[in-house]
Amino acid sequence: MNGETVTRLGTTADPYRDRITVDGRLVDVTSTPRLYFLLHKPVGVVSTLKDPQGRPTVRELLKGVRERVFPVGRLDYHSAGLLLLTNDGELAERLLHPRSQLPRTYHVKIAGHPTPQVLRTLRSGVRLEDGTLTAPARVRILRVSERKTWLEMTLQEGRNREVRRMWEAVGYEVEKLIRVRFGPLVLADLPPGGYRPLQPAEIRALKRAVA
Repeated sequence: MNGETVTRLGTTADPYRDRITVDGRLVDVTSTPRLYFLLHKPVGVVSTLKDPQGRPTVRELLKGVRERVFPVGRLDYHSAGLLLLTNDGELAERLLHPRSQLPRTYHVKIAGHPTPQVLRTLRSGVRLEDGTLTAPARVRILRVSERKTWLEMTLQEGRNREVRRMWEAVGYEVEKLIRVRFGPLVLADLPPGGYRPLQPAEIRALKRAVA
């Protein structure tokens, strides 16, 4: 952009004043449509466009999408669920900014049965292994089996592997983790590996959420 290589995700540009080139070719930004996709990321796929280890990436799941879009935030390799991909850098930056406090909801399966004290700790904030304190989470039990518990957790932070680290801090192992909601977006019945374009109402809701 303007003769300098851009490396920061979410960098914004003025299409009427900035000169943008890719591999030496001038890009007419004013004619590039804004694209927004909701993807159900499966376990075993990385939330990047390229992977030096050769693992499957979310880009490979967007069959038929020729334009370059990038993931907004990440889900780790062993987690699944809702992932937003777009080429709208300004919106992506606002969605990921800590000031937005956009709620993220997960379904979590853990080994064992959490005690009432553990649930109170999660709801008030957990001291992680690096000494930082998480914000309070909303937690409710979905169902219980003989040795496992499914719970729903809603967080308003975007720390790396935060849900897994919170459960590790209180002595439990996360066996499955699925993000089912990101702000106003809902995963619903989209199958693993599937994707769809956002509806106009969903795009408007996202923009309102970070206005």
